[in-house]
Amino acid sequence: MANTRSILGWHAFSRRALNWAVTIASVVLCLLLLPTRFPGMELFGIAPNWLLIWVVAWSIKRSMWEGAVAGVVLGLLQDGMTADVPTRAISLAVVGMLTARLQKQRYIQEDFISVALIVFGMSVLSDTITAVQFSWYSLRRPDNSVFFTIEEIWDYYQQVALASAVLSSLWGPVLYYPLNHWWERQRERS
Repeated sequence: MANTRSILGWHAFSRRALNWAVTIASVVLCLLLLPTRFPGMELFGIAPNWLLIWVVAWSIKRSMWEGAVAGVVLGLLQDGMTADVPTRAISLAVVGMLTARLQKQRYIQEDFISVALIVFGMSVLSDTITAVQFSWYSLRRPDNSVFFTIEEIWDYYQQVALASAVLSSLWGPVLYYPLNHWWERQRERS
């Protein structure tokens, strides 16, 4: 009897370890895809926001706290790969929290269109938060420093937000469905 419990305990541990390995591997894949520009996967030099798509996929069936933590962690990872001003942790945390909140309110269903619309809206929101941070940063800079003006920031933001939202929403379900299927199977086995 004791031997059976230890085998079952080991089996549960190995399943959890495999689940975490798949989750971490998916994050690493998204991190590697961020700077990559494949033909046909960019619009005006803008690529999909893979980390935002991952945060939406993670947060759809989780609590606001889990969505926020995932957003902060992935935002800090993105900041480590790029400039830390503006930080992506704030925008991805907000995306994680709001996506989880949408699910709790039952405003969404689990279909291709719903996932694409969530990713589109959250991408626009994330880029807006980033543009606000850029604007705030430009106002705090000394007058003799070279930085973008508020008008330049918001003109560029419009292009980036639209291109990123369209591409991210098109690729969102492609990343969401395999991850969601994996996480659902792991929940059923637990």
